[in-house]
Amino acid sequence: MKILPCGEAALLLELSDLADVGAMHAKVLAADPHGVVDLVPAERTLLVTIDTRQRTLTSLREQLLTLHSTRPAQAASPSAGTTPRKIPVRYDGEDLQAVADLLNLSVPELITRHQSHTWSVAFTGFAPGFAYLTAPGWTVAVPRLPESRPAVASGSVALAGSYCGIYPRTSPGGWRIIGHTDVPLWDEDLQPPALLPPGSAVEFVEHT
Repeated sequence: MKILPCGEAALLLELSDLADVGAMHAKVLAADPHGVVDLVPAERTLLVTIDTRQRTLTSLREQLLTLHSTRPAQAASPSAGTTPRKIPVRYDGEDLQAVADLLNLSVPELITRHQSHTWSVAFTGFAPGFAYLTAPGWTVAVPRLPESRPAVASGSVALAGSYCGIYPRTSPGGWRIIGHTDVPLWDEDLQPPALLPPGSAVEFVEHT
């Protein structure tokens, strides 16, 4: 793990991979360090922000090094123990058949496989409310489209690489769309505004 200063009130942890980020994120959450006000995981980094009135970056650095060196080989994911949020999906995406073909599955098999996992939010990014969802049993990699679409509809459920995501608003995108949901992902009038913050658990179900 490499620790870099990030302004006057944060440290950026550079980690080896997404699994290492998830383990460290879970460890910091469990420790609930004094003075830490925000954690922002990404694919290979974890940003830790403090209230400088309560502690210093030097003391935080020492605690993070201790946490990293003593964490168990398999830390629980941040979503462990949380109740999954059920997201109803209409499996009508324009890339549904193409994804099934890429994975050598029938469309019903793809839908069943997509619904059979409990997904967790590894990190957020790209757009407000866009969550990068992973599942331990989802071992396939779905290639992005050769060219991004200029507009992907809000609520589109899509796959790219080992991730699943839901577009919170209409925007350009190159992920392969397998379905749509009517569940709002971002509402600035709510606290927190994101429906799926890092550490959330998600289960996809058939829209009725």
